Amino acid sequence: MGYTGIIGMSLLAIVPLAAVFGCQRTDTPAEAKDTKDNPMGNADPTQQQTVETEYPANHLADQTSLYLLMHAHNPVDWYPWGEEALAKAKAEGKLIFLSVGYSSCYWCHVMERESFMDEEIAALLNEHFVCIKVDREERPDIDQIYMTALQIYFQLTRSPQGGGWPMTMFLTPEAQPVMGGTYFPPRDRRGLPGLVGVLDMVRQRWQENPKQMRESGKVLAAMVKRQLQQQPEPTAEQLSATLADATFRGLVARFDPEHGGFGYSAVNSRLPKFPEPSNLLFLLDRAARDRATRDGARDHKTSAESMLIATLERMAAGGIVDHVGGGFHRYSTDRFWAIPHFEKMLYDNGQLATVYAEAYRLTGQSAFRHVTEALLDFVLREMTGPEGGFYAAIDAETDAEEGRYYVWDHAELAEHLTAGELALLKDVYDVEENGNFEGHVVLLLRQPLEETSSSRKLTGDQLREQLAPIHEKLLALREKRKRPLTDTKVLTAWNGLMIRGFADAGRILENPRYTAAAVKAATFVLENLRTEDGRLLRTFAGGRAQLNAYLDDYAFLADGLIALYRATDDRRWLDEADRLTAMQIERFWDDRYGGFFFTSSDHEQLIARSKDPVDSALPSGNAVTVGNLVYLAAVLEKPEYLDRAEKTLAAFAAQFEQTPSGMPRMALSLAAFLDARGR
Repeated sequence: MGYTGIIGMSLLAIVPLAAVFGCQRTDTPAEAKDTKDNPMGNADPTQQQTVETEYPANHLADQTSLYLLMHAHNPVDWYPWGEEALAKAKAEGKLIFLSVGYSSCYWCHVMERESFMDEEIAALLNEHFVCIKVDREERPDIDQIYMTALQIYFQLTRSPQGGGWPMTMFLTPEAQPVMGGTYFPPRDRRGLPGLVGVLDMVRQRWQENPKQMRESGKVLAAMVKRQLQQQPEPTAEQLSATLADATFRGLVARFDPEHGGFGYSAVNSRLPKFPEPSNLLFLLDRAARDRATRDGARDHKTSAESMLIATLERMAAGGIVDHVGGGFHRYSTDRFWAIPHFEKMLYDNGQLATVYAEAYRLTGQSAFRHVTEALLDFVLREMTGPEGGFYAAIDAETDAEEGRYYVWDHAELAEHLTAGELALLKDVYDVEENGNFEGHVVLLLRQPLEETSSSRKLTGDQLREQLAPIHEKLLALREKRKRPLTDTKVLTAWNGLMIRGFADAGRILENPRYTAAAVKAATFVLENLRTEDGRLLRTFAGGRAQLNAYLDDYAFLADGLIALYRATDDRRWLDEADRLTAMQIERFWDDRYGGFFFTSSDHEQLIARSKDPVDSALPSGNAVTVGNLVYLAAVLEKPEYLDRAEKTLAAFAAQFEQTPSGMPRMALSLAAFLDARGR
């Protein structure tokens, strides 16, 4: 029977639940398709519990993930993903309740407090389900598979949702997805279905007709596999500069001409806007090429350079940047970059360090240098461990209040600043008595700093010098507050991005302190996140490294080491990048179609083994790898690497043609490949 017939039968099991699962909260966007005291940020994760409780430890107590440890004393009998939990579900014939999130996810915290500390809910879960908790940052493979399943499920049930976190999925005992949602309140609330009712309904469905639910799981799993593993035949003949041109046209079509950035609604300014560093890196390269060819079109408002500068300037002026402490928050909740979602992620800051440093090199604008330096100084101060590894994230909330650590009250500013300092602050920033965010003040520039400085007959740097002691005073005041949670796990891939950010900035800004930070982090990762035979591991926390590394871990770390070689001319980093790339080819290469799988050949067998060329908040591992191969082929005189790059590009050429604006990092790598081939 074909898919259509099977789906038609299976919807008998799914559709009655669609009314329940299809109306969930969508306050946080689905980034996949784009939602305790710790004074120094250096504490052991096991000491950073958000809830003190009398409940005994469950099966998460020996984990190193901060997100899992936050649930280790729930009354829910949580298991980590693994053979013990999966075997238990099969042996007992129970559905799996899969909950996926991450430590800095606001609504994950809400659901943990509201539902997973609720004894009635815990009793339902413990009696009728095997409960598995997953940190999506440690296990992006599991997250991708079941998020894809959730999105397909929403499509089948005609739900307007697109996914997000916390992700809540029900699986058969064979771990095949049946149905799911995102955030559920504990009980029905303002039209939102409560988790108590949902659990009871799913339990009844399973007891009444497990065969039908298993059939639904098989169908949904097959659709996930088909979507994640679809692969057209490679077509190297399509590889030309026209593909990169199509990427540029796609970005022009998505560009916000008034406020910079990409993807916006002219009628709904409350749609969130993400930095999308892969877009910016592509524009940087194209702008440099335009300058090299003396293309006067760069002065047009939709030239690569003008789009790049407009976006970087507007981001740097908005509340998405931390004007007091440096660094970027994860995204803006509006079109204007004004009010952020306050969590800070290492992967954003690593990529944006490279973007702003390179933009300074391209344009000479001192504002871009200042943003880069403030960002890197923040990472050194708050997201760097004593041995040099970079921490994953800082939470958005403090004591269940989002942004409390970062916002200001007008009275507080008036109390701690002199009249002259407050007047200057108000002249530069949007500081009003009633605030601009729920009665509080988020610091954002009233206008570009250079315009304010010009009206004061100062240069931008002179005005920054006047603001510096005010920022220092506010930072000292802020550091007395209770800090948001810092997730101190060290992820190999994300460290690769930050190593590149520090190395690029050290080279461009001629700052040896930044280069030294990159060296220290690279040394830490290479010494602590590898097995004896040299294979990479994914995560380091609680004093130990674990979990198979993914494509991104190899690709991003090699990219960071290449940047470190360019910054230091130390052959060690080039040789390490070469070794990692060779191992990546051995363990991730697709012999049939070309390109690289996300998981290694010896990885746990899951529903699907994906191979994704599309950029999201993180760049595509395949795209970054092409850039690595092109560089190493030239410097090491290894033409076989250039052949691998060509086969990888060819493997995704058809998808490139269909969605060029979704693959800017691949377009960037394609341009480098064409240069190397002399085309």
